Amino acid sequence: MSVKDDIHSQIVAGLENAAFPIKTPEELLSAFPAGADTTCRSGDVVVTAGEAGSLLRTSDFPFKSSKAVADTIVDRAGL
Repeated sequence: MSVKDDIHSQIVAGLENAAFPIKTPEELLSAFPAGADTTCRSGDVVVTAGEAGSLLRTSDFPFKSSKAVADTIVDRAGL
């Protein structure tokens, strides 16, 4: 599995219990199990939800699924 796919699947898994749609960055961070400190790792790549949140824009919201969140983050991160 590539780093991109691995991080993507970890984001989706981290949001499995989230209630969608998620309308704000604050709602998104609180939807992760450890909030902004939730960490995804793949090989040497380590990304926290807080760091990933910096890649998002207000216009990205609302998110309607965990896949949409993961797609946006991994694309913007250039993974």
